[in-house]
Amino acid sequence: MSKTVLITGASSGIGEKTVQALLGVGYTVFAGARRVDRMKGLSEAGAHLLTLDVTDDDSTTSAVQTVLQKAGRIDVLINNAGYGSYGALEDVPPEEARRQFDVNIFGLARLTQLVLPTMRAQRSGRIVNVSSIGGTFGEPFGSWYHATKFAVEGLSDSLRMELHPFGIDVVIIQPGATHTEWDAIARESLLKYSANGPYREGANSHAKLMEVGHKGSIPKPPSVVARTIVQAVQAKRPKTRYVTGGMAGTMIFMRRVLSDRAFDAIFRMMERQMTKPVILPLK
Repeated sequence: MSKTVLITGASSGIGEKTVQALLGVGYTVFAGARRVDRMKGLSEAGAHLLTLDVTDDDSTTSAVQTVLQKAGRIDVLINNAGYGSYGALEDVPPEEARRQFDVNIFGLARLTQLVLPTMRAQRSGRIVNVSSIGGTFGEPFGSWYHATKFAVEGLSDSLRMELHPFGIDVVIIQPGATHTEWDAIARESLLKYSANGPYREGANSHAKLMEVGHKGSIPKPPSVVARTIVQAVQAKRPKTRYVTGGMAGTMIFMRRVLSDRAFDAIFRMMERQMTKPVILPLK
């Protein structure tokens, strides 16, 4: 019998590629997103589409009910929906900070609450939470985003222990640099909130750093992260954490071995590189 997966944030990037990969190995996939119009290709490939806004309780409740009515069970929940909103903490309006938490942590937690009664009754299930390497360290102008990912890490660790008696696994995915819409959205918010105020020098340097860091060969295609998620879904005894994507292992290793001050200094050094004048060679 095919196992049933519910995944959020499926209209693009990591979510879209994960749906395609899961369909390719025989899973029944319910793909949820706010922008269902962007998922025609997934529907044609065999996915069941759901209009799903993780910040709306009626929407999340309806989505889970639909899956249960059509499939009768939920074997895997992949909490993939999320975004990065950057800007100096002082500059970011409270309503934007709350939305960051609503999408990245409270939506994840609410969907998890909704699927758990079914998984407990089945005595089996798997919750896959897409976190970030940013759940292991902070960076300038990312305080609200990193706070949400630290929260995902702590929630997942606690939940894993709570659910062990019911045969339900909790897995964390920690992507590094990935070619998705995330970078553009994060940079746009950083410049929107902090490009012209007291933090403008650092904000503009960090925006340049983010832009350069998400070009070239460092970021990996979302299919790389998708393959890791499928690995976590299929594993008989999954790891608690999967590190994947561009520079992910390197950054987590550096955070582990360096002191706080040394790690801070790395970001300052990289930002300074963005502000150095370009000296052209004489002809």
